[in-house]
Amino acid sequence: MSPLAVFLILIVSLTALLVASLTKQFQEENLIYSNKNPMKNSNTKTKTIEKEKVVAETLNGRFAMIGLIAAVGAYLTTGQIIPGFV
Repeated sequence: MSPLAVFLILIVSLTALLVASLTKQFQEENLIYSNKNPMKNSNTKTKTIEKEKVVAETLNGRFAMIGLIAAVGAYLTTGQIIPGFV
């Protein structure tokens, strides 16, 4: 197996572990946040933020940052944003 293949397998596995741990951590934090911080508007009606939306937006942001890091890494290593694509 070539060194590049080993490196890529290592990076993919570390990314998967990071995403799994962040997902669990943010789900727990967002449950606590949504129970403690209801949203209020000027009519003094209390609205709560649905925990699914908070988790979805947080994960969306995290995956976007991982994609940005991957794009920068691809550009730094190959000089192309999408390696192999002309």
